[in-house]
Amino acid sequence: MSYINFDKNQLVNLEYSLRREMLRSNRGGSYASSTIINCNTRKYHGMLVTPQPGVDHENHVLLSSLDETLIQQDAEFNLGIHKYKGGAYNPKGHKYVRDFSAMEVPRLLYRVGGAILSKEMLFISHEDRIIIRYILEEANSPTRIRLRPFLAFRNVHHLSKENIFADKKYEKVDGGIRMKLYHGYTDLFMQISKQNEYTHAPDWYYNIEYQEEMERGYEYFEDLLVPGFFEFDIKPGESVCFSAGTSVISPLSIKRLFTTERKRRIPRSSFENCLINAAQQFIVKRGSNTEVIAGFPWFGRWGRDTFVSLPGLTLTNGETKTCKAVIDTMLKELDGPLFPNNGSGKESEYNSVDTPLWFFWTLQQYAIKTGGYQEVWKDYGRSMKQILEGYRAGTAFNIHMEPDGLIYAGVPGKALTWMDAFVYGKPVTPRIGLVIEVNALWYNAIRFSMELAEKAGDSKFVARWSDIAEMIPNSFLQTFWNEEKGYLADYIDGDYQDWSVRPNMVFATSLPYSPVNEEIRKQVLSKIKQELLTPRGLRSLTPVSAAYKGIYFGDQTQRDLAYHQGTVWPWLFGHFAEGYLRIHGESGLSFIKGYYDEFSQTMTEHGVGTISEIYDGDPPYTPRGAISQAWSVAEILRVHQLIQEYERE
Repeated sequence: MSYINFDKNQLVNLEYSLRREMLRSNRGGSYASSTIINCNTRKYHGMLVTPQPGVDHENHVLLSSLDETLIQQDAEFNLGIHKYKGGAYNPKGHKYVRDFSAMEVPRLLYRVGGAILSKEMLFISHEDRIIIRYILEEANSPTRIRLRPFLAFRNVHHLSKENIFADKKYEKVDGGIRMKLYHGYTDLFMQISKQNEYTHAPDWYYNIEYQEEMERGYEYFEDLLVPGFFEFDIKPGESVCFSAGTSVISPLSIKRLFTTERKRRIPRSSFENCLINAAQQFIVKRGSNTEVIAGFPWFGRWGRDTFVSLPGLTLTNGETKTCKAVIDTMLKELDGPLFPNNGSGKESEYNSVDTPLWFFWTLQQYAIKTGGYQEVWKDYGRSMKQILEGYRAGTAFNIHMEPDGLIYAGVPGKALTWMDAFVYGKPVTPRIGLVIEVNALWYNAIRFSMELAEKAGDSKFVARWSDIAEMIPNSFLQTFWNEEKGYLADYIDGDYQDWSVRPNMVFATSLPYSPVNEEIRKQVLSKIKQELLTPRGLRSLTPVSAAYKGIYFGDQTQRDLAYHQGTVWPWLFGHFAEGYLRIHGESGLSFIKGYYDEFSQTMTEHGVGTISEIYDGDPPYTPRGAISQAWSVAEILRVHQLIQEYERE
């Protein structure tokens, strides 16, 4: 049996199956996503979702879904499923599903009377193309299949409605047709690997309802255009492939492409293999750029997420060249001492104080993995100096070094740290002032830079920063530590001290260069373990706080109010595990392994075979947010690597 498997009872239970989603992406940023029974519950779901540079460079849903009808002895059995206004499901194809598995590719098995049909879905790595392979495993009478495509041609963040502008015309191509509903889009080629009949009968299907959008407080009804249908005969044991792509393909090569691509896939036969597969889906190559998608299905590239997740996504699997390629891509957009936090090019927002400091940590992990310390200083020393000097002298958003060596950052109305949710135009957690993780990262960045400079013989740099490096630990201790409380303050602004128990102090325990001694790190980890640690990561705020919100649910305002006020973040567990193992060594290994093993349950909880963005702070720690998040996957992979290293030692 497959490592990931759902049986008939789970699949026909819509309360269960509609909460479990699958995702497959390619190296160009395109993807296919739906629930495990292929009933779309989000506007982000679709069989072919791909960037449209002729429109806005964002992802667009071209092919929303594909309904199959099995025809035997003039009886029709529709295997599709859609939810319409009023909560009505039509058709109800899920009642025919008998099994879902995911080894190399997702596979659904249907039983209709005396017929058994399997359906495998594969997204091509270097093309914007999905191929669906149907195999008639058994049949006791002549069988015919009808395929009915549902077209959207719209931005993933929007919904389509019936309109007079949709171009319903089609052109025949070898094995199928091509269509383009609106100007600026790429053509959509729908082709089948064997001879078939296409009947053009364009019709709008109204008010398809997306349950997840409704629960998230967004518009949730969509109209989709069905241009017609394809039909072909299929014999027992025969396989037939359907291809939907942005370029034409020879029908004779569709099966071969499916088989070739399938062989390249790493089987999802274990927890670790699932994580490795998931990690690969975030790496996107566009022209000369290599980037990290922060999460699926709605995130783009984020600077902070890129640097936090890059070591786990690449270095744990030995992909040092990919790691360097992403770093080099990001450096193209370094502006003064700041990296873009969100967006790219003219759309970039340089509003993050910690992103440039995470850049140093990423380089540090890269240097440790490759051993190329002098090469790192040669290639990146200039950029590192640029950032450090920029922070020292002062830059945008009042980011500057104080006389005691610590970094102050922030202006009213802005949120510069990773806790950046806004409600009614105001940050929920503004954290203006001396911020705990910023200063832990700052100290680590200086010390790491000095280490590289020393190895490269750059004594001038070392001399310029030595006094500051010596000064920071005492300043850090005086500013953030309270012996009586036994943990570190979250941030300080003048006379105001925020003693909220948050996970941000964990970085003072995990970074290679820590500004605090072992005893303080031990007490900090004990506090985190006591109040913040869960089986899905660290809470963003202690449940003891009056501001704590243990459930992440509702419209955007309700969700943003809970986003960093108790919601659990898996990526933080990576730094907790690293800090904990540094203190406890081999004696702490079984404890960390126990929590690592707990994450294996996430493989079938939400995004199948991957780890979600966030989880509720209250049991049972329900998965929320994006179904697959780069830094969630990356940091759990890094925990696995840490465990292996400590076991070897």
